[in-house]
Amino acid sequence: MKTIQETVEAIVQRTPFMEEAMQEKLINVSSLARVIKPEVEEKLGKEVKEGAIMMAINRLSPVKILNIRRQIKSFSLKLGDFIVRSDLYDYTFKNSSTLYKHISLLFAEIGSNRESFFTVSQGIFETNIVISSNLDSKIEQHFANEKLIYSMDKLASITIKLPKTNLEQSGIYYFILKQLAWSNIPVQEIISTTHEITLVVKEQDINKTFSILIDLKKV
Repeated sequence: MKTIQETVEAIVQRTPFMEEAMQEKLINVSSLARVIKPEVEEKLGKEVKEGAIMMAINRLSPVKILNIRRQIKSFSLKLGDFIVRSDLYDYTFKNSSTLYKHISLLFAEIGSNRESFFTVSQGIFETNIVISSNLDSKIEQHFANEKLIYSMDKLASITIKLPKTNLEQSGIYYFILKQLAWSNIPVQEIISTTHEITLVVKEQDINKTFSILIDLKKV
């Protein structure tokens, strides 16, 4: 049977930003205990005193999160160049047998054109295409008969080159996306490869996004 300590720890860990906010003394322990008390009691199947929950909160060890912070700080200093692209379009199509054929034709037509931005992310039920505006007419040409689920223009992207150690470091994407979430910047798309991550945001947010990401190297 779970203890009060284990139950409180599970609730805190699953809530975005809560652990860090607690370490920064941004959360009142008494108020937090009062808020999570009903859930603690439900999970344990018994009445629990607020004081006992407060004690459990105060016992939470910061060691794990502090270790991750130290590792990420070291990692962030190794981040490579940032590549910014603007004037992008975002399309999401329903997967179909003909869709893949048209994507192949589009790839062949664009070839090794490095002047334009073009990425394809295939999911189980839908496929996403982010493309430079100068190639927009080709989307209309090749995908006119495909089921369009979503589209958006006036977007920009930032591509971050990651060091090879990113595969061994936990929390990297969280570390990057958390900064944007705290700044209320909605990420439209996330495109990743083994050693790259590309964030697509609205053009109106690109300057702020770039500034935040540059600051990661100074953490």
